[in-house]
Amino acid sequence: MTDNSIILPVIAHLFTAVLLIFFWRKVRIQQAVSVAGNILILGFSIGLFIKTWRAGYLTMQAGDWQAPFGITFVSDVFSSTMILLAGIAGLAVSIYSTVGISRHRIQYGYFPIFHFLLLGLNGAFLTGDIFNLYVWFEVIIISSFVLMTLGGRKPQVEGAIKYVTLNLLASVMFLTAVAILYGLTGSLNMADLSLKMAKIENRGLVNITGLLFFLGFGIKSAVFPLYFWLPSSYHTPPSAIAAVFGGLLTKVGVYALLRVFTLIFIPDEFTATMFTIVATATLLTGAFGAFIKRNIRKLFSYLIVCHIGFLIGGLGMHTSEALAGTVFYLIHDIIVKTNIFLAAGIMYKISGTTNMDKLGGLYADYPKLSLLVAVVLFSMVGIPPLSGFWPKIWLFDAAFSTDTWYLLIAMIIASFITLFVIARLWSDAFWKTRPVQEVPPTDDFSAMSWYRRSLLVTPVLVLAAVSLYIGFGAEHIARLSERIATDLKDTAPYIKAVLGREIVNF
Repeated sequence: MTDNSIILPVIAHLFTAVLLIFFWRKVRIQQAVSVAGNILILGFSIGLFIKTWRAGYLTMQAGDWQAPFGITFVSDVFSSTMILLAGIAGLAVSIYSTVGISRHRIQYGYFPIFHFLLLGLNGAFLTGDIFNLYVWFEVIIISSFVLMTLGGRKPQVEGAIKYVTLNLLASVMFLTAVAILYGLTGSLNMADLSLKMAKIENRGLVNITGLLFFLGFGIKSAVFPLYFWLPSSYHTPPSAIAAVFGGLLTKVGVYALLRVFTLIFIPDEFTATMFTIVATATLLTGAFGAFIKRNIRKLFSYLIVCHIGFLIGGLGMHTSEALAGTVFYLIHDIIVKTNIFLAAGIMYKISGTTNMDKLGGLYADYPKLSLLVAVVLFSMVGIPPLSGFWPKIWLFDAAFSTDTWYLLIAMIIASFITLFVIARLWSDAFWKTRPVQEVPPTDDFSAMSWYRRSLLVTPVLVLAAVSLYIGFGAEHIARLSERIATDLKDTAPYIKAVLGREIVNF
């Protein structure tokens, strides 16, 4: 079904970013415009999700050039779900940023770049053209690099150099793979590529091309052994920026992997085994990296790496159950990873540090806020019946069913280490008495007005409520995940919707 309105979440971010440029030095106006724009975009995202759920597939042919010759935008249930999650996370971070981002960073262009980043994310989720996906990834990289260096502090610049260097390498691999694909098939439309790649007899070249895509997207997703840039960079920018990075940037790489390796490259036994081995290593290295960290944001960065392993493992097993568990975990992880960095930002404003050795007494001073943070932390762990519990059950069962024992053991170890490090964090930061320091830290949070404190806490509260809904309303998320998994396994309806014709001998 053709529907040109599917591009609204992209166009609205572009319009908001351009409008913000006209108020470069007007901080309050920028804050109001950004929040209002994200509210509007969330409305578009909800509308798109509802229409897509009912119709199944919505398409738009840019410039009225019919597929496979033009640039196609496609909204299926998977992409519309990602757009909706980006809308929720984007609004939460936008509200948080009105207080969490300093005035001079806003005057340097924080909000316009923030909207360009979200524009790139939404474009990547909706595109049906593999080269167009590359273009959106470049928009994301440029925007994220600017956000990471905004303010110009030395740790930020060092982290940004590591970040952009590895991501540019990923882009080179991605572009090389796209060039090979075009040379093999003469097409860039992903639906058309799905048909043509299945007919290529030189499977060795096909597998090498698929490996290049995996390396490109794997760097962006921070899988083993390509992950080291993430813990070196994600702890350096302000918490609002780290929240967008932790919640959405690595997940767009996972989204691309799921899309490409279910539509264009169907994993054979070798590829599936490679995915599960990489997932196992990612789980263990991320978990043990978090185990030795005493800085909260570095700990969270390693947990991002660790939990990417669950997603890659589900793709590697490639059963309907595994893909459903992967989608469920992806939905949970976007919300909870965004939220933990926002919560870490509040903890920093209270204590003036993210070092657990210097933290303590938060529960005694802020009991209600501490309970809110507990919901966020233990949702990430997957304490039943919170949101992280249900997808792990599916992934554990899929690993058991496919006899992927090493992956199952790694997922169990990673889950227990996550529980341990979060319990230790809770004990050190909230339960124990704050250590006596020669110069007591300034509590910036309590010095704020009630209104400013609410702008920091409300996004965390809303995202925590979404996490609770995912956990306690798991049957609804399960139904959504199963439908997406069905679409990923049976790509014929997607191809028919894009190309507008029946598929013969597919």
